Amino acid sequence: MSWAMMKKVVLLLLVIFLQSACLSLHQAQTLGSDSTSNPRRMVFPPQPFQPPKAERMTLSNGMVLYLLEDHELPLINLQIMIRTGDLYEPADKIALAGMTGSLMRTGGTRNHRGDEVDEILDQIAAGLSVGIGTDSGGASLDVLKKDFDFGLQLLADILMHPAFEEEKLTLAKNRALEGIRRRNDRASSIASREFWKQLYGADNPYARESTEETVNAIQRKDLIAFHQKYFAPNNMMIGVTGDFNKREIIGKIEKAFEGWEKKEISFPKVPPVVKRKTGGVYHIQRPIPQTQVRIGHLGIKQENPDSFALSVMNDVLGGGGMASRLFSDVRSRQGLAYSVGSVFRPGKLEQGVFLAYSGTRVESTHQAISTIIQHIEKVRKEPVLDEELKRAKEAFLNSFIFSFSSPSQIVGQQMSLEYYGLPSDYLEQYRDNVAKVTKADVLRVAREYLHPDRLVILAVGDETQFDQALSTLGKVERIQVGP
Repeated sequence: MSWAMMKKVVLLLLVIFLQSACLSLHQAQTLGSDSTSNPRRMVFPPQPFQPPKAERMTLSNGMVLYLLEDHELPLINLQIMIRTGDLYEPADKIALAGMTGSLMRTGGTRNHRGDEVDEILDQIAAGLSVGIGTDSGGASLDVLKKDFDFGLQLLADILMHPAFEEEKLTLAKNRALEGIRRRNDRASSIASREFWKQLYGADNPYARESTEETVNAIQRKDLIAFHQKYFAPNNMMIGVTGDFNKREIIGKIEKAFEGWEKKEISFPKVPPVVKRKTGGVYHIQRPIPQTQVRIGHLGIKQENPDSFALSVMNDVLGGGGMASRLFSDVRSRQGLAYSVGSVFRPGKLEQGVFLAYSGTRVESTHQAISTIIQHIEKVRKEPVLDEELKRAKEAFLNSFIFSFSSPSQIVGQQMSLEYYGLPSDYLEQYRDNVAKVTKADVLRVAREYLHPDRLVILAVGDETQFDQALSTLGKVERIQVGP
């Protein structure tokens, strides 16, 4: 194209652009006179929330199934929940539950060695995992439809007949011991761990930690016994999503787990959490340039009807990211910290936690802590602003839908509700409950559930560099963290 022709084309495009801009301006002015036509002024009624429901059924062996077909892709996903957890492991063998879960996946089965399982999964491009957390165990399988039968047989073999190979156990114990040796490498890990101990008690299953002694005490027979006690078909739920036929999939699952008998399971009594009546100030000396701060106390259980108002309150206080009060003041206005925020996390089986946190410059440690406490007190004294309430509620309502962006998420949510004993319509009512929260509700729950006089204040940092002594906040207890 010649230079003259290029100039003509550019001029023509410029004319078209100016004409479009003028037309858009005219339309905007016209719309501006009509509030029902102006997109900026349009108001839409809330849309009903009706996520798809998975079909629930119970097999003859007591296994619960949740089934939700999705034929968009030739894939099938299984997710499993087992009622177990490290809540139930003996105090002298802490890490047993987690090790049992990981060795079920890596330690082979009655029919396949551990390395062979890895090779099989690579060959069929499948993902398979098993794990045990604090209050639940889980497993999952992601596989192509054409390989589902084989993948299901392998998963069933792992769940029913784990071998717990001795060499894999040795590797797992060595990794655990190395983790213990490196436990104090990060100040943030120290702060969170020691904060949890102050809230729940160092010996409580929600806060206790493994040691070299508890890991070394674990033997293969302990893993076998833990598996035999808690893994049974009547102690688990399986959620199935993907490209399958309901009648066929039920038959395949029944065949895969054929011969696995239901049994009575006696769960050990978990010691209750004793709520502190007073707060405390704790310091862990570390010569680091940034102090890790944790401030808070025990919270509520998820079943508490005030959890919705508390979530909105926490969003305003520190959970709402850049728009929250803590972020806007502690970080943006005063420049005291890079990370700052708050969490009000309801507990599923036990009391949850209210936590404000910060990573602040060591020279501004006291100022950052004082500012956070001031905001906790302020949200208890006066109503939040209209725009704060509006933003917090919209943030929750807009993000809520992303919890149901895939069939597997939908099924997982339903299974979780049953597992933790929540009403089956809990999620359907969630949006309505958040939408109904008022400024008066936020103020009421802040006054009822936030307790400045019971705050546990913990700082990990170089006390010699603090702007003021922590003793101005209360009597300081020094915590010595071992090697």
